[in-house]
Amino acid sequence: MKQTRQWVFAAILTLCGSVTGHAQDEVQTVNAYFTTAEMPDMMKFLPAPPDSTSVAFMNDVARYYWGKSMRHDEERAAQATRDAVYGLATILTEYEDAFGMKISPEETPEIYKVLLEGTATCDSICTLPKAKYMRRRPFMVFHEPTLTPDDEEALSHNGSYPSGHTLLGWSAALLMTEINPDRANEILARGYRYGENRLVVGAHWQSDTDAGRLAASAAYARLHTSERFLEQMRKARAEFQQKQGQAVGVKSAAAGRQPVGHTYRLDGMPARQHAQGVVVEDGKKLLRR
Repeated sequence: MKQTRQWVFAAILTLCGSVTGHAQDEVQTVNAYFTTAEMPDMMKFLPAPPDSTSVAFMNDVARYYWGKSMRHDEERAAQATRDAVYGLATILTEYEDAFGMKISPEETPEIYKVLLEGTATCDSICTLPKAKYMRRRPFMVFHEPTLTPDDEEALSHNGSYPSGHTLLGWSAALLMTEINPDRANEILARGYRYGENRLVVGAHWQSDTDAGRLAASAAYARLHTSERFLEQMRKARAEFQQKQGQAVGVKSAAAGRQPVGHTYRLDGMPARQHAQGVVVEDGKKLLRR
C-alpha cells in the first residue's frame, strides 16, 4: 500500500503560495494524496519564464499595464484585493456564488475535505520551478506599488513563476466543476478571474498566471490516479447532490417570495444596468446585446 504523508497546510502555503502578512491562518493537518516527489516534475515540461528581450515578455509588460488600468474599476480592484489573501477560506467565500452553494467544514464536510486535500496536493507541484527561477515580480521591476503594499516585502522573497495564487484558484475551480458540472461556466470564469486578478494587484506577470494554470491542470490530472481521491470525490458529489436536493425543496416551498430582477455576470459579480454579454437573471442565462 502506498504510504501517504500528513502535511500541515500552513507549511504547504509556503511552497507555492504568496505567504504574506495577510495570509490566512489555516493550520490544518492535511493527508495529501501525493508527496511533492510523486507529483509531475514541472522542470521536465514547463518552459523557462520569458527572457526580457522576447516578444512574450513584451506581452507580459502590456498585460501589466492592463492590470494597472483595471485598478480604476473600484469593484474589480476590491475583488482583486480580496483574492490576494491566499488560502482556501478565500476561495470558498469568493467562489460561493459561482458554485451555487456554501461550502464549510460543518455544513459540507465531504466537499470541504476533497477541496482541502486536493488543492494542498496540487500546490506542491510548483515547488521546484519557484525555487529554480526566483523570478522578480512586476512591482520589483517597475518600482511601483501594488494593491497590497503590506505584502510586498514577503512577495519579494518568493519567486513569481509560476503563480501560486493562480494554481490554487484554477485547481479549486477544476475540483468544484467536477462536483457541480452544471455550474461549470460560472465556476471556471471565476477561477480564471482569480488568477487574472494577480495582474490587477501587480504581483504577477501574465506568463506567471499561464504557468500556474498549466501547473494546476497537470496536478489535477495526477489527482485522478489516486483511488483515495476518487473515493473522496464520489463522497463529495453525493453530498452535493443531497444538499442540492434539499435546497431545491426549500426553494420550491418559498416560490413567489423570492426577490426578482437580480442579474449577475458569469463570474458571480452583480451585473451593472444595461451590461452587455452573457448574464444570469433570475436563474436563467441571457445574452444581452
